[in-house]
Amino acid sequence: MKKITTCCIVVLYSFLGHAQKIKADIIITGAHIVDVKTGKIIDNKAVLIKGQQVLAVEDKGAISQYSATTIVQANGKYIMPGLWDMHMHFGGGDTLIEENKNLLPLYLANGITTIRDASADLSQYVLQWRSAIAAGQLSGPRIFTSGPKLEGYKSIWIGDLEVGTIDEMKKAMDSLQKIKVDFVKITDNTIKPDIYLAAIREANRRGLKISGHVPYALTMKEVTDAGLGSVEHMAYVLKAGSKNEKEIADKIANGTLTNKDATPLILESFDQSSAMTVYKTMARNGTAVTPTLSISYITAYLDKDDHKNDVYLQYIGKGLQRTYNWRVQRAAQDSKEAIDMRHQVFEKSASLLPMLHKAGVTILAGTDAGYLNSFDYPGLGLHHELEMMVQYGLTPLQALQASVINGPAFFNKQNEYGAIEKNKRADILVLDENPLQNISATQSINSVIVNGKLFNRQMLNNLLVDIKTKVAAGN
Repeated sequence: MKKITTCCIVVLYSFLGHAQKIKADIIITGAHIVDVKTGKIIDNKAVLIKGQQVLAVEDKGAISQYSATTIVQANGKYIMPGLWDMHMHFGGGDTLIEENKNLLPLYLANGITTIRDASADLSQYVLQWRSAIAAGQLSGPRIFTSGPKLEGYKSIWIGDLEVGTIDEMKKAMDSLQKIKVDFVKITDNTIKPDIYLAAIREANRRGLKISGHVPYALTMKEVTDAGLGSVEHMAYVLKAGSKNEKEIADKIANGTLTNKDATPLILESFDQSSAMTVYKTMARNGTAVTPTLSISYITAYLDKDDHKNDVYLQYIGKGLQRTYNWRVQRAAQDSKEAIDMRHQVFEKSASLLPMLHKAGVTILAGTDAGYLNSFDYPGLGLHHELEMMVQYGLTPLQALQASVINGPAFFNKQNEYGAIEKNKRADILVLDENPLQNISATQSINSVIVNGKLFNRQMLNNLLVDIKTKVAAGN
């Protein structure tokens, strides 16, 4: 009787062991895992995904403990966390709502699983898309958005919150918190320097990160000491490296010098020692830099390439393309001397990237793509940004870190993103080539997983075809 009982128990345990396999949704096997934090390649592992999270990273032999509805055989492929574009814009008015919405699958098709929207005039729709994507009701990259940016009276930017007093600034902050923005964006067109600094301090007091352009009437030390979270664009970093920065800022503040006339003075007075002192202060204060090299290069060299024959234009709506005209027409009016100055400013600014890194400044990968910024393409633009970061002195690993490590860290989300590890978000790229050896390999996309949903190569191609068809139809 005991033998029968024992036999029955063994059979029962065997049955239970089979029945109680841990359920996953997706299992990725055979891939080389790219550890973007360390630069190491991890082999002989399987990645198990449940819902929107990584359930486990196991030795290949342990996957018999799991069952899944989808198995991804990724032999010889490389997998890494999804890319982050830390500076883009939705905008252009109500007539361009659908064209802007069409950018969401365009980002996915290019492996960008998270974007930071620095806003324009479509905030209410962007907030709706943010919620719908988070709820799994809309396919697209995760969105972090600033809502309307802060500016002064009669700014050139559409859809911003114009403030001229401390009270108005605080009420603007109230409105931003009411719509639950992810950060605050501030620009430098007409805002008063004292209001600008007060806004930085107020955002920090409320627990909000703040990013922005920097008024030329202020020094970088003033804004970083106030607590600016990130500087957008390298021109401000270039100015910060002038040994005469305070003198230049004071002249602009009292109206005896214009920003345009300051540019040659900044180039002439750039001093490496002065620059490193300021950059180290930025690093200590936690002020990051989003270089946006791609848009800066495009606009600086419009005399060399007008981009009218770019194949990627087939994915950009005609209305959004029309918003490109402003920068194109402005550049076309430049004299030969002004064009040469554009080239000099770009090359000198871009060359500062290794100095920033050496100083310990956090670098964020962002494009400025979307509305308004000519031929800086949503999706593809980030790959170009990473390539340019490498071209101007970063390693492929450092460029990848600027996107997938430093992006989440800006929002204090490093515990959720940035690695293929248990309990991290399952935003994953499957690549045909190793991006640590060649940064352009980020474009060799085999599959994308976002929000726990797998898009294989055919599905990604279908996204592109669908967008191309909508653009051709004027939708």
